[in-house]
Parts: sequence; structure tokens; C-alpha cells
Amino acid sequence: MNAIVRDVKFSDQMPLELSKSWAPIFSAPGTIDRAAIAAEVSSFLAAMQKAHATDKFVPETEVLWKSTFAQNGSATSGLTYYDLELGAKFVYPVLTPLRNEIPRVSGKGGIQAAWRAVTGVNTGNLRIGVSAGNRGGVQAVSTQDYTAAYRGFGLETNVDFEAEYAGRGFDDIRAIAAKVGLEATMIGEEALILGGNTSMALGTTPTPTVAASTTGGSLAAATYSVICVALSFDAMLYGSISGGIQASITRTNADGSSDTFGGGSAQKSGNATGVVASGTTGSLTASVTAVTGACGYAWFWGAAGAEVLGAITSINSVSIVATATGTQTAASLPSADNSTNSLVFDGIITQMLKGGSNAYVSLLPTGTAGVGTPLTADGAGGIAEIDAALKDRWDRYRLSPDTIWVNSQEALNISKKVLQGNSNAAQRFMFNSERDSLGGGIMVRTYLNRFSMGGAKTLDIRIHPNMPPGMIVMTSRSLPYPVSGVSNVLQMRMRQDYYQIEWPLRSRKYESGVYADGVLQCYFPPAFCVIGNIANG
Repeated sequence: MNAIVRDVKFSDQMPLELSKSWAPIFSAPGTIDRAAIAAEVSSFLAAMQKAHATDKFVPETEVLWKSTFAQNGSATSGLTYYDLELGAKFVYPVLTPLRNEIPRVSGKGGIQAAWRAVTGVNTGNLRIGVSAGNRGGVQAVSTQDYTAAYRGFGLETNVDFEAEYAGRGFDDIRAIAAKVGLEATMIGEEALILGGNTSMALGTTPTPTVAASTTGGSLAAATYSVICVALSFDAMLYGSISGGIQASITRTNADGSSDTFGGGSAQKSGNATGVVASGTTGSLTASVTAVTGACGYAWFWGAAGAEVLGAITSINSVSIVATATGTQTAASLPSADNSTNSLVFDGIITQMLKGGSNAYVSLLPTGTAGVGTPLTADGAGGIAEIDAALKDRWDRYRLSPDTIWVNSQEALNISKKVLQGNSNAAQRFMFNSERDSLGGGIMVRTYLNRFSMGGAKTLDIRIHPNMPPGMIVMTSRSLPYPVSGVSNVLQMRMRQDYYQIEWPLRSRKYESGVYADGVLQCYFPPAFCVIGNIANG
């Protein structure tokens, strides 16, 4: 027996069940059951042989252990910590370059800002030579009166009691409401400064001219009716094919009152027809006379009386190659002009485009319908249309703008056109060499004005977040005239700058509003330029 016991080697890795199985053999002191020992040893050795064969030293009957607690598959259930960072993140753009840069001055009451300007001296071009003992001729001086009505603007925000309770320990929901209310109002003011329109009605959109072809698209043989709607800045900014364009808008306010104002759409045109004679590969082109003040055009087509919105263009023509995909019908638009908004002030674009402003305004020709007229490279690193505007301002007013505001589309096109120049001296390249690195891409950030008495002047080219495609606006910060009395060419004259009101409780909500009251003043519109109806390319 001793020999047998000595040959059996126990391991500290032996499962508890296996070691306990020897206990019955020695249960009676002083007695040994040799047959039982032999049977247990045989069973033990068989288990070891099997364990070695499977690289697992366990008895034949394996016990499966289960966890009392295990990681839950859901982040929001079980005994699991929710790793939420405190404080909301604000991941939206607040881009307001004009609002940030245009000076803000205090008004002195009244319902409008008013000012007068001398706009020309010796307008009759009298010669200044005089004879001995005699007096000279009497010059004529031109003056102009300007007025701009103050307008209030702002937005409301509310936080109900439960939202405030639920946010405790995470963030101050009422403070967030104040923050987003202020920022949203600033974003809205930026759009007003650029393109607000309270006084320049677009009228009735001209009737389109339509041409049909049996090739170039997927239109089936039929007679198609086309209707166009000219769009002001607001309608172009907020319109879309899926959402439609806005005509008259009625807004319910926080106090239960309502306001009705124009959404920026001109009165729709009459319909014009085009006939695709045969086949299923037809197409149409349509164009209208360019409308001064329009920033874009909405196009409806289909069977007469059932025209549907299918395109919004930045030029006064369109290429129609398929069935319209929008849902808004031309029939749903009122037979009235809704291009102005009586609740806002005129922005830069509107003030420049109005008749009598003497700003430089150029609408590019229609060109090929559906294609339009893009900017023109002059072959010497410049843009013909921009140079024409700068030359005109120097020839007529002896001044130069200092900033060119563009949409991303025109920023890209200007860069391409400048690089098309054949003059080796037209561009300046700056190289920064680093080991194993090469950067690609070209962006034209400035433009050289060659028409300036003090030598060439550099204009900054800047992308504006709200600038409509197909339009370029040039602005001036100052005038080159001595003792002009104009410290700011553009300024926001404020009867009341930004303020917040927390309204008395009338329900279980904290209600507040952010407001301001003012108007955009432009003392000298001739210092500004607008180039519109620019095709992409």
C-alpha cells in the first residue's frame, strides 16, 4: 500500500472534487480497502491521461461556473456607470463677420435715422479761369437726403420647469437658453445686414422663353409648361426644391399675436410652353430677362396648370432634362409680389441695387440658356468683370473698395481664373519646404486693384456664409476724401442694442427674449459694387 501511495503525486491544481474522492477509503481508522484504493487510483490515472490529452487538467465531470455580475451590453441599464461629460457641447457655427466688423453707434430716438450728404461739387464742370478784376462762375453742388427707418429684431426662447429640473447636475438649462437665443439673433442679424429687403419689390417675374429638343434629357414627348419666380435674398437663402419657396408668411408670436410679411418671392411669371416632339430623351431650356434685385430664380414645369418646382438657379436660365422632383406647385403660389419684408431694414445688397444708389451694379448677360455667363479671365492673372468694376469706381469717384465678399462657388472660380493667366508676373507663389511633405491646393486670398492714385491697392477676398452663389459684393470701410465728415461708411445705428427680457411667469415655463432695435446706414453707396447673375464655371 505504501508503494502505491508513494507513486501517486498530488498537485495543487487538482480540483477539489477529485481530492475529496479519496476520503471514503480512509474513513475507518486503521482499515484499508485495497480494492477501493486500486479502483480510485485507476480512475485518477485515467482522468490525468485524458486531461493531458486535452491540455486541461479537470475531472471527467467538469463543473461550469457562472458570474454573479457581468458587464451589461447596454450603456443605460444594469449596474453600469454612464460616462457622460458634464456640460452641453455647442457644435454649430456662429459666423457673423459683417455684424462683428461694422461699427455700432447709438441713435437719438425718433422713428428713423436721417442724414444729408453733398454728393458732388462743381457738377457743371465750370472752368476756373478768371479775367482781371472779375469774379469767377458760380458752381453747382449736388446734395441728397437719406432716411432709414428703425426696425426691431429678436427671438424668443423658453424652458419648462421639468427641463430645468432634469438638467440639474448636468448644465444650467436657462443659461443655455439665453446663450442660444443671443447667438441665433446675431446669426439672423448677419443675414439682415447682408440682404434684408424692406423696400425693393421685384414685381412680376418676366415670362420665360422656352426651347425644346428631342435629345439631351429624359423627358417624354409632350407639351411642357414652364413658370419662373424671381427670388430676393431671403427666398434664395431659405428656399429649397424639397421644402419649396416662401411667398407670404404668417408667423404666430410668443405672445399669441401674429405677423404677416413677404418671404422673398416675386409674383410668378406667366407660363410658356415647349413641345418635345418625339421619343423619351427630350430636354428644355428656359430663360427670363434678368430681374434687378433678384438673387436667384425658381423654376416650375410640367403639364399646364400642374407645374411643379424642379430647380432653383443663381442665374436667369435653366436646363430642364427630367421631370420636376419637388412637391410645391406653381398654382399654390399667390398672384402677388411677396419679395419684401416690412419688419426688417434694407441690407447692403438691397441698398446697392436700388435705383439712384449710384453703386456699381453689373448683371452678367444671359448667355446660353441653362449655362449662363461665368467670370472671364483676362489672361494676365485678373478677372475682367472685377477689373471693370474697380476701374469704373476710380474713373467716376476716385476711390477703391477694400473687401470682395463671395460665395464658396465664386471663391473657387476666381482662383481658377487667376491661375489661367499667361503672364509670369501675374502671380506670386510662396513655397514652404518641409521634409517628405507637399501641400496641394491654390486659394486666391487677395486681389490687386490697379486703379488707384497711390499705387496698386490690395483687396481682401473673403467668403461670406450667407452670400448667394452667382454674386460678388465689394465693400468699403473708409472714404479717401479729406474732411468728408464720414467716419464710418457703413454703421449700425442702434436705438437699443442687444438686451434680454425674462418675462413674468404665465405658465410653468421660463420665457425670455433677446432683442435689438436699429438700422443699417450706408453713407456713400457709390463706394460699393455688386456683380450678379454669374454662372458657375
